[in-house]
Amino acid sequence: MALLTHLLACVFGTGSWVAINGLWVELPLLVTVLPEQWELPSYITIIIQMANVGPLFVTLMHRFWPGLLKEVAVIYVVVSLGVVACLLLAFLWNQTSLIAGTLHSTAFLVLTFFLSLVDCTSSVTFLPFMMQLEPQYLTTFFIGEGLSGLIPALIALGQGSGISSCVNVTRLVNVTSGNETVENVFFQMETRYLPANFSTLLFFLLMTGMMVACLVAFFFLTRQPKIPEDGAGSGRGGGYPCPKKTKRPMEDHRETVSYPLAKLTFIYLLIAWVSSLTNGVLPSVQSYSCLPYGNTAYHLSATLSSMANPLACIVAMFLPGRSLALLGALTLAGTGFGAYNMAIAVMSPCPLLQQSQWGDAVIVLSWVFFTGTLSYVKGTSSTAWLLPPTTPTRSRGCRRRLRTRPTRPARRSTATPRAPSPASPPATSTGRRR
Repeated sequence: MALLTHLLACVFGTGSWVAINGLWVELPLLVTVLPEQWELPSYITIIIQMANVGPLFVTLMHRFWPGLLKEVAVIYVVVSLGVVACLLLAFLWNQTSLIAGTLHSTAFLVLTFFLSLVDCTSSVTFLPFMMQLEPQYLTTFFIGEGLSGLIPALIALGQGSGISSCVNVTRLVNVTSGNETVENVFFQMETRYLPANFSTLLFFLLMTGMMVACLVAFFFLTRQPKIPEDGAGSGRGGGYPCPKKTKRPMEDHRETVSYPLAKLTFIYLLIAWVSSLTNGVLPSVQSYSCLPYGNTAYHLSATLSSMANPLACIVAMFLPGRSLALLGALTLAGTGFGAYNMAIAVMSPCPLLQQSQWGDAVIVLSWVFFTGTLSYVKGTSSTAWLLPPTTPTRSRGCRRRLRTRPTRPARRSTATPRAPSPASPPATSTGRRR
């Protein structure tokens, strides 16, 4: 039963960001078809930031009307919306319309907003639900959340999206001069995009299948035993319940660990800087920094960097770094890789080493190391500092109190005790009324 619950928690976690991660790894193919072309990553970045109205709405509801918004119902609505949006995207992703005299992929952008709304809202709904289950399932959920980026990247690698080759094309041009027509032969290099191993329709259908699996896993997770909020019972077996008067704030989840204000300020500023680079600044210019080296470099950088993100988070989960010097050094290294990527984007379409294979390798590795180092910083900052290690003290405390349960204490009488009779020996108090 525990193994099945671990599997359900992992599958549930894969639905958190699978849709948006799928869009990023499919971009090398989408930019060759949709009218936005190289500007498409910038559109997606702006749409994702606009979708943060979902988490904002949930946060405000919990703040001003606590208890009104039920997390289980919200998750059902959010995941169902993701299933429908992914399914529609599979059939409507290349539909365009004319807006202000310019052709735009309206259906794709609108459905991208709904997918972003689903994934952004999952950040503030999935985790609180998982906190109601046993603590050991939380790690499995985080592993599944990492797989939400790894699985689409592996699928995109198998698809071979956006790979191109240069072909020498011979063209015949008729040139008329006076009464004579002369045929001139021109040789020209053209880019030919190799057909993908399977279509974009099938790719988005696979993403739809992962969202359906997430919905089914959540349905069965709601049937699992929960940790009671009042502290009665532990859900781990029989025994005496803990008395309500012994419950302390956050005792059920973790022991409180306090850090100096300077350290916390440094960590929060670190996370803000890293998140601004990885979620907003650099993704919007990835096409400008990679496409000058060819679609193969863009395909590999988008796919391998998406794989580096979950792998770095898994490493941060099992090998967290609690040294602020290490976090600062990794942040500087990741920022350096990001600065190189930004500089190449500024110099596009004629960047450094454009005609060399070293240029392709350097830009791909730069994006992989940029994503990997900063993802590790974000992951370890949350798990090792802002979320101290969980200590499930409740059930052990209950069992400890159960083993050393004292006898019933004597009741104290408020009446004035009578003096013992001289003819009788002093009565020994038994704690019971006569």
